[in-house]
Amino acid sequence: MEKIACQWVVLDRDGVINQDSAEFIKSPAQWHPIAGSVEAIARLTQHQVSIAVASNQSGLARGLFDLKTLNAIHDKMYQTIATAGGSINHLEICPHGPEEGCTCRKPRPGMIDNIIKKYGVLPQHVPVVGDALRDLQAAAAAGCVPVLVLTGKGAKTVAEQSAYFPAGTQIYPDLSAFVDAYLKRKKP
Repeated sequence: MEKIACQWVVLDRDGVINQDSAEFIKSPAQWHPIAGSVEAIARLTQHQVSIAVASNQSGLARGLFDLKTLNAIHDKMYQTIATAGGSINHLEICPHGPEEGCTCRKPRPGMIDNIIKKYGVLPQHVPVVGDALRDLQAAAAAGCVPVLVLTGKGAKTVAEQSAYFPAGTQIYPDLSAFVDAYLKRKKP
């Protein structure tokens, strides 16, 4: 398949779209969007930008929730975003635990590689937005643009791990600020 330069943005879920928890998001009732994130996704959608979510979900391997519950959490996310006028075009999850050695769990690029391959996009044009060093590392390993937001673990990541950021890492206060800058650059 020939690679094309189309508009895609890849988002991490917890800490970027919704509030994160050290105890994991284990039910739809625990899924709460970060202020402005749903509207930011809607703005991308309205500008014909395709959106993928790539999320480590080791809670499955740890037995903290099952696939039915995870699907219910994602249904709430989809409905909340749709109500604001946005949509998610693709979802990739890694269900494995940290010790399983899979190729999909971030910081490995497997989920992002799957998105690039499936849609035939040029990775160097794809921002990958996360709140942790592993998101940035996965983006760089896939040849994408690493973007860090300061929500979720983002501020702590800057304070403790900025020396390890891949070259070209962009930093924004939150998803809304990233979308503002991205759409400004996208205009002809």
